[in-house]
Amino acid sequence: MSYQVLARKWRPKTFETLVGQEHVSQALMNGLDQDRLHHAFVFTGTRGIGKTTIARILAKCLNCETGVTSKPCGECGACVDVDEGRFVDMIEIDAASRTGVDDMRELLESVQYTPTSGRFKVYIIDEVHMLSKNSFNALLKTLEEPPPHVKFVMATTDPEKIPVTILSRCLRFSLRRLLPDQIEAALVNICESEKIEAETGALERIARAADGSMRDGLSLLDQATAYGGGKLNQQEVEKMLGLVERKHIISLVESLGKGDAARILEIIENIYAQSCDPESVLANLAETLHRISILHCVPEYRDRDRPDWSSIQDLSQQLSPQSAQLYYQIAIKGIADLGLAPDPRTGLEMTLLRMLAFEPAKAQSNDNSGGGSEDIKKKIEQARQAAQPQRQSAARKSSASHQVEQNTRTKARPGSSRQEPAGDSAPSGNKVKLDDEAAWISIIGKLPISGQVRELARNLHLQSADGGDLSFAISPTLRHLGSKQCVDRLGQAISEQLGESVRISVVDSTDKELLTAAGISEQSQRRKQTDAERAIVDDPTVKALKDKFDASIVEDSIQALQ
Repeated sequence: MSYQVLARKWRPKTFETLVGQEHVSQALMNGLDQDRLHHAFVFTGTRGIGKTTIARILAKCLNCETGVTSKPCGECGACVDVDEGRFVDMIEIDAASRTGVDDMRELLESVQYTPTSGRFKVYIIDEVHMLSKNSFNALLKTLEEPPPHVKFVMATTDPEKIPVTILSRCLRFSLRRLLPDQIEAALVNICESEKIEAETGALERIARAADGSMRDGLSLLDQATAYGGGKLNQQEVEKMLGLVERKHIISLVESLGKGDAARILEIIENIYAQSCDPESVLANLAETLHRISILHCVPEYRDRDRPDWSSIQDLSQQLSPQSAQLYYQIAIKGIADLGLAPDPRTGLEMTLLRMLAFEPAKAQSNDNSGGGSEDIKKKIEQARQAAQPQRQSAARKSSASHQVEQNTRTKARPGSSRQEPAGDSAPSGNKVKLDDEAAWISIIGKLPISGQVRELARNLHLQSADGGDLSFAISPTLRHLGSKQCVDRLGQAISEQLGESVRISVVDSTDKELLTAAGISEQSQRRKQTDAERAIVDDPTVKALKDKFDASIVEDSIQALQ
């Protein structure tokens, strides 16, 4: 008898033996038991996870000679014929090879005829997304209202290419990728039944290499069994899959922690002697760094599917959390960059050397003045502490100078009474005297105004105050602020603040340097910005950073405090 591959021999024949798709099997079983089964289904998901298998089980459930049931007997003629793929009323169509509209029309012509031997005709269309637009259009009407004896089951790995008009007429089930432990558990049962001696580590490697596909896992099991002469040894399976040995990954991480570039290159030499895939090396390294980072965050965490947590625990004590994160990021970027390297080995070596080059704790200064990064940090901290009193003294001097200059300019202005500006300390009581520019500037912030009226007030210069008549000057470029409505609202606000009725007038000024609240605020901000820039440039800490790292200050990045 010819050998039957494991993927065909161990294909599930009932919903109970289906692995990892409980959300689909439960819905279909309940529908069958309650006689509430839809007429069209779409099964989506990656390869080898059970789409066609579920379609065949469904066909068997519908046509079992014991009756429509969620648990077919598996022994009657209909069940046997479905399992062997020769049931006449189960029509399997490969849409990848029959994409034309004529093929679809030929298929739909047979839909109206009753089943030959079973209860239902079950049309299984595999890779349905490969059908042409015209084929989908031809299928629409039949798919919406098929004869009662017809069921459509469509399978696809790319549901985005199926028109929504088709999807809206079907029940859609998204099948999940299988987890490694689910595949491994199935492989263990199969090995026991097939009398295959297998190490646990070998099956774990095959389950992970299957990448979520049970069919791929069974195919790899077939290959590994032939490679090992009927036995599965972890080391031989790793060699067959082109995987790097675990001890090499551990040694790489240890060498990275020590900054030993020579040892890293030696390990790569040994890895290449075993014909390991560089992408697999970086992927395994990233996976190990991921587990190290988990222990950094949750020291007590243990994954029951991974037995080697003791070695990961030791590695987590040799790497800092920052280093583990940095190495992981470089490793996954290195995988993407392997195709750009002159050759894969060069890409692998440069990725690992890049981890050492960008490790902060190992970085050394490029000049000859000495000291590693720790010495630089100490010197910077000392310079910062020494500069603190100087900065505070400079800030006090700047503030005092600003106050003196403002007072001087206020007193030197012709036409004013030359008394000190009142600031925010106005006389007690509701009555406030407004007789010079300083007094005017002091009450602007107290006026109940906002928006354009406030901007008008901030840009006015008090020229004269004669009883209740106030004359203001404004720059011609800002004359648009002084509309009649705004002037009236400002006069009303001033009257309320002074406690007496006032009349104001606004005239254009030829003086290019009017002393206004807005002008004083702008000059103050410019002065603060200049002081801030000077403080940064003269700061000993900044000078130390520029000298040690050949750094430069980014223009326009300094912002003075408001």
